[in-house]
Amino acid sequence: MGLYDAYLAMRHRRAEAEPPAHIAVVITERDLLEQGAYDTLEAFLGWAFEYGAERVTVSVSVLDEAVAPTLERELRDVDAPRPVAVRGPGDTERADEPIQVSIGLGGKHEFAEAVRALAEEVDAGRLAPKDIDESDVEDRLVFPEEPDLVIKTGAERLSDFMIWQSVYSELYFTDVNWRDFRKRDYLRAVLDYQDRQRRFGR
Repeated sequence: MGLYDAYLAMRHRRAEAEPPAHIAVVITERDLLEQGAYDTLEAFLGWAFEYGAERVTVSVSVLDEAVAPTLERELRDVDAPRPVAVRGPGDTERADEPIQVSIGLGGKHEFAEAVRALAEEVDAGRLAPKDIDESDVEDRLVFPEEPDLVIKTGAERLSDFMIWQSVYSELYFTDVNWRDFRKRDYLRAVLDYQDRQRRFGR
């Protein structure tokens, strides 16, 4: 670890505020085409659990769903410090593993699937419309947990990422591209989170 990285790690340890327990990172299929991209991802997962995270969600946005099967195969081979669940377009099975990877599973699609499932239960007489609340929607999401911190590299745009779950998340944008993302960039994001006063929409 370099001197500057060690300084940031010391600040993290001495911070009064707790680190984010659930971290999400938003990357693109183009990011994963860069040389060393999967090495960066493996390092990122290691840093997250080293510095206090209990869960990590990786969202990979894709323009062409035809590449999703290849990405799924490669992402399942990532050397991760915790069990990994990989979900692609069309998947509806809930993911409970500590590391969750979403490939092209946009927030709008995920929310629409939850609403469709609720409508089917109402139509079948198993659920009354007046009894539906937020928990019923959350129970039908593929990735139900709300991230504490969402990191987006390369641009200040989240696109279609976890639109239900991230409503109260702290957002951190960095102009550092994914291929160049280092431990110091991760620690800066965590320290920024620890310095904030979270309001949860209030």
